[in-house]
Amino acid sequence: MDLFYRWLFPAIWLVFLVYWQVIWQMTAAGKASVRIEPAFSRITRAVAFLAAIALLMAPNLPARWLYLAILPGGLVCFYLGAAITVIGLGFAVWARVHLGRNWSRSVQVKEDHELITSGPYRLVRHPIYTGILAGFVGSVVAEAQLRGVVALLLVFGALWAKLRLEEAWMRGEFGEKYTVYARRVRALVPGIL
Repeated sequence: MDLFYRWLFPAIWLVFLVYWQVIWQMTAAGKASVRIEPAFSRITRAVAFLAAIALLMAPNLPARWLYLAILPGGLVCFYLGAAITVIGLGFAVWARVHLGRNWSRSVQVKEDHELITSGPYRLVRHPIYTGILAGFVGSVVAEAQLRGVVALLLVFGALWAKLRLEEAWMRGEFGEKYTVYARRVRALVPGIL
């Protein structure tokens, strides 16, 4: 049973990442890119994600303060965290599927780019980011340690920077249509943020 508790979250995230890679390979021949974010931006985001994953997975980091308990822990936190993670990542997958050929790993403007406002995009403008952040929140709840919060902050910072760039490009591409959409639909959390 200890193996189950030790490997459930790595397995959930691994399945999500493998799916993400496979679906990217299948749709890589989608619409041609007209504009793509700078490599430095993509590399910085990758480093932030790798650091967050290392924080969550490393059992013995030299900074002991990272292991301070922030929640009571136990089975309730573990299963609640697992449910939040699966639901969050499922939401990200739904958004990815809904975007179809408009999706890309990095911030891009595609040839014949479409503004998608249906499906999960009715709820938030960046549902993939919302889902990934929810996945990290679930991992933090299950881990119940300060290192999870640090990992979540790293991922939030990386996605927030990506979101701001994407927002600027979408406003440039779709003008008033995007402005109206942004007034109506929150970026990450319905009715809040």
